[in-house]
Amino acid sequence: MGLDTGEVTINLVRGGKGPPLLLLHGYPQTHVIWHKIAPRLAEGFTVIAADLRGYGDSSKPPTTPNHAPYSKRLMAEDMVEIMGQLGYTEFFVAGHDRGGRVAHRMALDFPQGVRKLAVLDISPTLKMYEGTDMAFATAYYHWFFLIQPAPFPETMIGANPEVYLTKQMGLGGAGMAPFTKEAWAEYVRCFTPEMIHSSCEDYRAAASIDLERDRESRLQGQKVQCPLLVLWGKNGVIERCCKPLEDWGEVSVDVRGKALPGGHYLAEELPEETYTELRDFFAS
Repeated sequence: MGLDTGEVTINLVRGGKGPPLLLLHGYPQTHVIWHKIAPRLAEGFTVIAADLRGYGDSSKPPTTPNHAPYSKRLMAEDMVEIMGQLGYTEFFVAGHDRGGRVAHRMALDFPQGVRKLAVLDISPTLKMYEGTDMAFATAYYHWFFLIQPAPFPETMIGANPEVYLTKQMGLGGAGMAPFTKEAWAEYVRCFTPEMIHSSCEDYRAAASIDLERDRESRLQGQKVQCPLLVLWGKNGVIERCCKPLEDWGEVSVDVRGKALPGGHYLAEELPEETYTELRDFFAS
């Protein structure tokens, strides 16, 4: 289904019974990343899995020179709006990758709405940029490639989108094994020229206006107030290049979490472990 926020239309699926749980995906994917665990979570929660603006079947609005239309603040506002339209003023949130960054900003800007937050395989954006070294820049090369001025990365990726997707999503030790044929077909279908451009804008915003807002939050002493669960892959870049619990402890007041024995795409590579951690955290 699609819900109109007044600025964009957000594509989502909803199912289940119980407290509302919003699931947000990362790059370069869609809400489909949750397909292995959403049905099980729906046994105890009302699950809403949405495509972020610029991704999947959600709107891809025009950008501006400061990339504000793809800021995490506006992406978070989209989600608060659709949850309100569905009748939820308070809810749980789990976000993987880019979705975790949107959820982080949501918890700061709308603390009254986010009851608990889980982030998957990220450290805070500002912390990661400020700690950049050769190892991180090599592993996360796309952070620096995608922020180059348009249309350079768009043109390069657009020359063969499926080759790029395969390289990007198959980098981990599990390769392409976590992705079912059906899920992969959806990722390829959605990786249109419009989504390629919008996702580049997502990263350009992250390296500019989002950092400005994160610095403002740091200067103001603003922290995530709700309970926060941090999960990351033991075999991934976050484990090698970051200190997730320490990093999130700098911007949150109530943090717990652990590494799981996999890579970046936890919900698809380790669905049982990821489901169990999310269920136990949100149900407690």
